[in-house]
Amino acid sequence: MLRQLFISKTRVKLLEIFLSDPTQMYHVRDLVRRAGEEINAVRRELARMEQFGLVKKEPRGNRLYYWFRHDYPLYNDLLSLVAKTTGLGAAIIKNRGKLGNVQVVMLSGKFVRRIPRKSPDEVDLLVVGSNIVLNELAALVRTEEETRGQTINYTPMTEEEVRFRRTRHDPFLQSILTQSRVMVVGSDEQLV
Repeated sequence: MLRQLFISKTRVKLLEIFLSDPTQMYHVRDLVRRAGEEINAVRRELARMEQFGLVKKEPRGNRLYYWFRHDYPLYNDLLSLVAKTTGLGAAIIKNRGKLGNVQVVMLSGKFVRRIPRKSPDEVDLLVVGSNIVLNELAALVRTEEETRGQTINYTPMTEEEVRFRRTRHDPFLQSILTQSRVMVVGSDEQLV
């Protein structure tokens, strides 16, 4: 199954486009422009991706629109991979050394899937560590906010604060821990 996914650079670019915003549908010319590849290469990969069950297509007017299938068996895994290699996830990994002693970075599942928050208190990004450089973190978040055109709720915490809140069954931390998430740095075991 993995050989079907990562055989060409065009397919990798298309996966990044589709999974960076899984709520969107794209027409072929838009995919060609975003991928920076030849139209025949994009059409060929779209046909293969459709054959493997990754994407669906729908004609609308004189255009064909494609979107990534949310029922694809590796959807969540690919979504997690793309979240770590593009956008805010990639920026955090690239600049981890500038952010201080970061142990855990978590993106909420809603943030990754681009599902609107139900409550303004929901956290999109949790950063756990010591000596976190807030100016650097805020700069990375601002860049992503400009790209997405929306505010990102983020919370930095020390490891001690997480432990303390966990022992007190803090509702704020519990709401973060009970939602779906993508671990960018660290593991679920470190967080939970």
